[in-house]
Amino acid sequence: MIPETLIARCIREEPKAQYELYRALYGQMMAICCRYERNKQDAVARMNQGFLKILTNLGKRRPDVPFELWTRRIMINTVIDEYRKDRQRKASESLDASLDESTLVEVNDYLRHMESDAFAELLQRVPDMSRKVFNLFAIDGFGHQEIAQMLGISEGTSKWHVANARQTLQQAIAQLAGQTTAKTAIR
Repeated sequence: MIPETLIARCIREEPKAQYELYRALYGQMMAICCRYERNKQDAVARMNQGFLKILTNLGKRRPDVPFELWTRRIMINTVIDEYRKDRQRKASESLDASLDESTLVEVNDYLRHMESDAFAELLQRVPDMSRKVFNLFAIDGFGHQEIAQMLGISEGTSKWHVANARQTLQQAIAQLAGQTTAKTAIR
């Protein structure tokens, strides 16, 4: 929880307070940015852009909105805004494959034991657009209609990207689960 006194000092543009706020929010902001960006440099750039927006708009924040939720929304919007700017330069990827039911059972078992860092690593295998939509839908809790408006796509396309991301994740997990099973069998 960020103290209101620290926020007030940041509004007065005290550099030490701004640095303190940066350090307090760093983990939360980086976690959001890393979920959406493929490499760490881009994630850091988005985080810094978002933090600048937070500092610039601190005086405009409604006091009834919890500070952490407000900063989270700004970070997500920053990443999405940057995506919109870069959208024309990025090519869309797609994968065509299906999983049988036994593979899905292995996938679910593997997911139960997976660490969050391992999941973040797997998420990097998902194509950019599908990863962004999946994050907004499955992790940040936005509906397909909201996502469609944010990204300038149709609701159907949003649903497709979520399904595509899930399929890509399931395939990656199935591969890892198969490797784990093979290693166990060798021992």
